[in-house]
Amino acid sequence: MELTNEIVLYRECAAKRDKELRRRLSDSEHKLGLSMPIEEVKERAAQLQSEVTSLERHMILASGIQGMEGFHQRWSLQGHLEDTERRLEALNQGIEKRKVNMIQGEPKRDPVRKKWVFGQISFALLLFRVSIYQSTF
Repeated sequence: MELTNEIVLYRECAAKRDKELRRRLSDSEHKLGLSMPIEEVKERAAQLQSEVTSLERHMILASGIQGMEGFHQRWSLQGHLEDTERRLEALNQGIEKRKVNMIQGEPKRDPVRKKWVFGQISFALLLFRVSIYQSTF
């Protein structure tokens, strides 16, 4: 009975951690859309869109695999696809907010380079943590 409680507690903690990581990742993409130089943010959006397309193609291929292996692949790919789509959506929202701010008359100034570099480093660390977490399963 105690083992069951530990498993339930572990699952709850893992779900809470995953939710927080996804929220932070989405927030980071949104901030990148607001602060990253426009050429680089367009490249980032194209990269994420390419990743979405690749994952969709892999989902199609995985649909032909039968049994538990096929189920596991589809489950994993679906999670990656949803996460990547959310990241792309958050990035695009940041870009749109930037455009609205420029139209409303806010000064067209480049963000402070120091802030941009710090954001880029913290985002890379977050991606690293997520990739390590995903490789454990």
